[in-house]
Amino acid sequence: MGSFRWIGFVAARYISKKRKDRSNSSMILAALGIFIGVLALTVILAVMNGFQLGFIESILEISSFHIRLESLPEAEKNRVMEVAALPGVTAILPFLELTGIIRGNWGGQQVAAVRGLPPDALERDAGMAKKIDMVRGSFDITGADSILLGVELARRLDVDVGDELSLLSISGIFPEDASPEDSVFTVRGIFRTEFYEYDLGWAFINLDKAILLAGKDTLSLGIKLKNRWQDQRIAARLRDLPEFKEGEGYTIKSWRDYNRAFFGALRTEKLLMFVLVGLIFIVVGLNIFQAQRKAVLERREDIGLLRAVGGSDRAVRLIFVWDGFFIGITGAGLGTLLGLILACNIGVFFTVLETVVNGFIDLFNFISLSLFGSGVPGDGGFAFFSPTVFYIKEIPSRVIPQEVFLIFMFGFLSAVFAAWFASRKISLTRPAEVLRYE
Repeated sequence: MGSFRWIGFVAARYISKKRKDRSNSSMILAALGIFIGVLALTVILAVMNGFQLGFIESILEISSFHIRLESLPEAEKNRVMEVAALPGVTAILPFLELTGIIRGNWGGQQVAAVRGLPPDALERDAGMAKKIDMVRGSFDITGADSILLGVELARRLDVDVGDELSLLSISGIFPEDASPEDSVFTVRGIFRTEFYEYDLGWAFINLDKAILLAGKDTLSLGIKLKNRWQDQRIAARLRDLPEFKEGEGYTIKSWRDYNRAFFGALRTEKLLMFVLVGLIFIVVGLNIFQAQRKAVLERREDIGLLRAVGGSDRAVRLIFVWDGFFIGITGAGLGTLLGLILACNIGVFFTVLETVVNGFIDLFNFISLSLFGSGVPGDGGFAFFSPTVFYIKEIPSRVIPQEVFLIFMFGFLSAVFAAWFASRKISLTRPAEVLRYE
């Protein structure tokens, strides 16, 4: 038996025989365990990625940029062409940040981060334009008295488009030539970013007006890259430019320097999720291991016969490994397929699920009212991610192919390795003893 072509034939006969007897239940349960594990983890990770990447992209596109060039003299803000010429740079935006107290119509006030931008900011930065949704009004900060508010900030101040409000800068030195009228602004637009912190505590004004309020002649330069992971290389190229050398008042910072704790927490969350993935499939693998060990003991006579006619330890073990391969490829394959379908249609899935739950609630209320005169309080509007609790309009979902492949391999290899280790007892089988007592 120098050739292993017979292994597939014997393994197929072995698997088909299992389908006809009671041992088939263990194979079905093992495949079902892998199927449910892969399905659940694919969907859960897709939703987790949707939330995490949404937060990360909002921070990078609106707040921190990919690279910041800070303490740039205002007189040199037009020298951005030196940066634009660098390969990999997609957008450059001069800005100035200050902290101010904004007071609305009815005496309500709120501390907010006020960012001065050029009027054509959205034309310069397509990434920011995608993340800022103008709920009312338009992105118009052409006038010196124009201001844009986050939707939650506008609600807190009880103002709308066209209303006036006052802004007192509390960062920097208030210029001597500024009069009280200089702090009065007219709301030109209200925006939404889907990031609660920005919608509650951010406002945009004209860049020249921000320089006047801040009382300083330096600003920052926000740089967007085609690939944010190239930030270190682009930062090094910036330091090589004679116009932008650190030590001459300039500072160059990467997006990694901002929100380090937040990004670290997200990374830890993802790491712990993959540890959970490993633990789940270890448990499934142990179940397959025990089932395969039992199968090896039950097939001692068949194993002894195959060994007696010339089958090697490795060849006979591969017959049982094929069983694990079949369980793994079936469970992981079907779990991945259905998981991807649900992840790509997560909104439809939760809508159907909420409809079913609300149907049961309505049915219970009908029966309860008929029998007892009371039911479950509520209007039948149950939602898993209610907008009144979660600051989202829809459930986000992002499928990362590398993670899907990793989950599939976890499920598939847990079955294959469990079958391989369970078949080690075959090497202890002595054909002579088995056949003697047959």
